[in-house]
Amino acid sequence: MIEQFIGVDWGSTNLRAWLFDGDLCVDTLRSERGVTRFDGQLPEAIFHQLFDNWLAQYPDGIPVVMAGMIGSNAGWIPTPYQMCPANLSQISHHLMPVTQLAPMRAWIVPGLAINQDGNCNVMRGEETQLVGAHAQKPAAYYVMPGTHCKWVQMDGDTVADFRTVMTGELHHLLINHSLVGAGIGVQRESQQAFRQGMDVGFNETHIIRRLFETRAAHVLGQLDPSVVQEWLSGLLIGNEVAQMQQQYADVNQRGVTIIGNQSLTSRYREALVLAGIPHQAIDGDDAFKSGIRSLVYELEN
Repeated sequence: MIEQFIGVDWGSTNLRAWLFDGDLCVDTLRSERGVTRFDGQLPEAIFHQLFDNWLAQYPDGIPVVMAGMIGSNAGWIPTPYQMCPANLSQISHHLMPVTQLAPMRAWIVPGLAINQDGNCNVMRGEETQLVGAHAQKPAAYYVMPGTHCKWVQMDGDTVADFRTVMTGELHHLLINHSLVGAGIGVQRESQQAFRQGMDVGFNETHIIRRLFETRAAHVLGQLDPSVVQEWLSGLLIGNEVAQMQQQYADVNQRGVTIIGNQSLTSRYREALVLAGIPHQAIDGDDAFKSGIRSLVYELEN
């Protein structure tokens, strides 16, 4: 059985890694060398820059399992998606060996995909979080807040369906690269503004028409410019939850588990309370670490 190993969540812009000794995490590493920040260097070179200090502690070698965008066509080795419905217990059977690191044992976790009429979707990295979250807190539905928020429908331990909502990216683009965020100045936290935006978004059936009104409201003095970011966050998250509540008709009866960091989890909790959806939460890093441990264990079985 594998005891010591390295687990890596290698995304588009950032990387997080954990050094494990059994169930104990003995060291962590964070870097901004995501797959879009290779700057012309080969992935293998960046890997050694980041991990040679850890590797030196294990002269006989240590296994490495990587998940996320490192397995995309913009990453290291294109790793085929597993098509849904996909059983979480089968993911470990499709890990892609990283031969460039031989004789070191290293693998990349495949993502999941749906290719159906009316729903084309992909995920990379979130599948590993799902493995860990489902082992700790089994649920019929998961919501995974982030740049591209995932809503996942389970059938037992099988991913039956999932949808992606670009709430985080849309918020960033509107605030930083559109007229909505022009001239708003320094922003501050405001739970009141977030809740006001959330109430509007939850009850809005045509969210696009509300986006410019975000600018008009502060230009005309109805919204404090310093809380535009909070109001817009509430608007988008409130609308997202309302739309996904319609997408999955039984979510109010079956509940949802949030997988994410504390900040985003608290925002989605408020929206789920407004929607009357029962929920629980698990930390995203904890879910990933649990998931990567499960995948490594299954490699030996």
